[in-house]
Amino acid sequence: MIIKSTDLEKLNNDQSYQNFLNDNPGIGTLKIRATSASEAIPINNVLITVSKEIGNNTIIFFEGRTDESGMINGIKLPTPVRVESDEDVPKFTTYQLRAVYSNNSFDKTYDISLCCGVGVIQYINITPDIKAEVRNSYGY
Repeated sequence: MIIKSTDLEKLNNDQSYQNFLNDNPGIGTLKIRATSASEAIPINNVLITVSKEIGNNTIIFFEGRTDESGMINGIKLPTPVRVESDEDVPKFTTYQLRAVYSNNSFDKTYDISLCCGVGVIQYINITPDIKAEVRNSYGY
């Protein structure tokens, strides 16, 4: 079942989600940058969905579109709390980010790992949907 994180009635009764929140009381921040032409052209109106499988449900934590600068700033997501230790790799939570741009049939999914107190920038490079045209050696 797909549940939006704003649907508190459903989530408050979901033990798997409550366990997830208990295990992830920290906050990590995600920023999206959608561009084309080697980051020269910002792409607006790219639909971004950030979700995570928790128990038997897919929880949607964020859904929105990039602005005229191709950006979405300040997406805050639950993460494990950072603990100072001898660990080489801090604990993190992985989310799935889906980027859809309907103007050229772009639809791609990324795995995004976030740590507490760390900001991550996800670059999305949207390539043109070009149809190849076959021509003979005479140019037509």
